[in-house]
Amino acid sequence: MDTLAVCGGRFPAPDAESAPFVAGTILCREAWIREVHTQGPGAVAEETPVLDATGCVVLPGFVDVHIHGSAGVDVMDASRTGLARLSRFLARHGVTGFLPTTITAPPEALLAAVEAVARFMEAEPPGARALGVHLEGPYISPRYPGAQPVEHIRRPDPRELAALAAAGPVRLITLAPEVPGAHGLMAQALEAGIGVVIGHTAATYEEAQEAIRRGASQATHTFNAMTGLHHRRPGVVGAVLHNDAIYAQLIPDTVHVHPAAMDILARCKGPQGTLLITDAIRAAGMPPGTYELGGQEVVVSPEGVCRLPDGTLAGSIVTMDQGLRHFLAATGWPLERAWPVTSRTPAQALGMDGVIGRVAPGYRADLVLLDAHLEVVATVVGGQVVFDRRQEAG
Repeated sequence: MDTLAVCGGRFPAPDAESAPFVAGTILCREAWIREVHTQGPGAVAEETPVLDATGCVVLPGFVDVHIHGSAGVDVMDASRTGLARLSRFLARHGVTGFLPTTITAPPEALLAAVEAVARFMEAEPPGARALGVHLEGPYISPRYPGAQPVEHIRRPDPRELAALAAAGPVRLITLAPEVPGAHGLMAQALEAGIGVVIGHTAATYEEAQEAIRRGASQATHTFNAMTGLHHRRPGVVGAVLHNDAIYAQLIPDTVHVHPAAMDILARCKGPQGTLLITDAIRAAGMPPGTYELGGQEVVVSPEGVCRLPDGTLAGSIVTMDQGLRHFLAATGWPLERAWPVTSRTPAQALGMDGVIGRVAPGYRADLVLLDAHLEVVATVVGGQVVFDRRQEAG
């Protein structure tokens, strides 16, 4: 029987929404948290392996719902080996669950990517778990393509979506709700259990609100590739800030969104409505240079900014642990308030809030240990230590 005791750390109390962290022991068995002791060390059997969390904060593992790649790997490579490499890289940065995210591409390329993720999910991962696929496009607005290849943008195709959903575990789809046929495709997606995300969209405020009324529940990389906030035309940004029914994804790299705008978003949405994403590309964790995204050249500067040759921002190289540090600096929030934006809120946005995103009995034993500088010390996935920098240093 696989067991693990995480001892000596501080963590969010199991029943607290925002409160000082408590000290104690977390007992894990067979991939799940079974007991949490906060009034003492708790009984740990002599044969139980112990993960020493002394001096660390223990948080629910980070969940990245929007990531294209890292460590030289892109989801569109459709490679099981590549996804394993990505999984290991993400675990080093505290991620325990992620949604491999596609880019607008020909139908056969999207199908291959979804099938590759499905194959990867058949076995235990070497690091972070894939939780399903996030389709970013191809049913988006050519007016707001961002770094999505414009030549592959197309009208909503119910048969294509059905084929993709049959090929693998599609969990989210980013689309432009104002394009013809979008409402019908949204209904189809929701019926199939696929969450609808507003993004790469020229929608008005009214069109965005209608999409939310019809079930759209997230906004892709808020502020970026969508109509902005104007005092007479609130746009998609205005709808996201104004409507508590939609979660706001945020790229916290300080490049895509100014720290002041990050703070404004956080003030409007709170930790219960804000979720950090990386939108990382294969260049994350790699040196500056020239890379590829959707068949396009991407240049990563020494400052870590990713751009197409025409200057368009093209994803990021931020990691979730870096993003959390940036978010705290931008908002001034204490970690005790901010921690849900990396785990509990993404879990809720995915409808997985009863499974991941809390340090509590009955939740998966997906945990990250952070030191006083909020650097990752260790990562636990399903009760297994998949990364421990102290062992690597030794």
